[in-house]
Order: sequence, then C-alpha cells, then structure tokens
Amino acid sequence: QVQLVESGGGLVQAGGSLRLSCVASGSIGAINLMRWYRQPPGKQRELVASITSGGSANYIDSVKGRFTISRDNAKNTVYLYMNNLRPEDTAVYYCNAYILTEIGRTYWGQGTQVSVSS
Repeated sequence: QVQLVESGGGLVQAGGSLRLSCVASGSIGAINLMRWYRQPPGKQRELVASITSGGSANYIDSVKGRFTISRDNAKNTVYLYMNNLRPEDTAVYYCNAYILTEIGRTYWGQGTQVSVSS
C-alpha cells in the first residue's frame, strides 16, 4: 500500500522558520503532482503550494517569497521550507500527491501541526 508521512511541524515564534517533509512509500510507479495544503483552526482547508514532476512550482499569494516547495524524486520526498512565519500560518499542514501504481489516484498524509506565536 502507498503511504504518505509528514514530519517537521512544531511551535515557533513569528519570524521563525520550519521545514516540512513528506515521504511517500509503498508500491510506487511514479509520482506526478505533489501539493501542500493547510487547514487553520476553525477554517477550511486551502492549497498552499504545488510542484510538478519536472520541478515547476506554484504558490498562493500569501506565502510567495516566504515558502519554497521542492522535491527529491529519488527519495519520493517533497519539502516545504517556511521562512518568516506569521501567526496566520498556524494550521495543520497536509501532504497530497498523485501517484501512479497499477492505477493513478491521489493520496493524503495525516498532517503535521504548525503553530506560530505572536
């Protein structure tokens, strides 16, 4: 079975940095698009950043210049480097990936908590 596992969340002060990691394991043929989502407390889930298999990245406006998404295809891993964190970045961050095995479908990780204090 395919599994996504996030790590790297924690509690930081405003202006601090964190690096999130998401590792895909299992019977994987190829990983196409990979994404990071987040869900702030009391709010709906939102897309934060995406990266294609070729390394092309996209971001929502609120994180441009502060967050960087990258991937290591050999390790089946996607990263989210978060700099100059703000209290409004506080959320559970989820990894999402479209993975081709015997079929192609999306998978979700369980999430990792990021808390930014004022």
